[in-house]
Amino acid sequence: MDRSEITKLQDYLRRKFGNQSIKLQPNMRRKEMVEVMIGDEQVGTLYKDVDDGETSYTVTISILDIDLEEE
Repeated sequence: MDRSEITKLQDYLRRKFGNQSIKLQPNMRRKEMVEVMIGDEQVGTLYKDVDDGETSYTVTISILDIDLEEE
């Protein structure tokens, strides 16, 4: 993904979740993936998929059971 595509996706996620601290960071090893950050914490990944000329994006958010205990 190029920088303008990442910026568009980041802006979309910020609006959708009402959280301006969401950041998308490129992954240097995998061009089709970016890391989803909230502040300094990586909370998931976002993948780009192009199939039959259609583009979609999949966000995976990981929640560890120990994180649930912090509340």
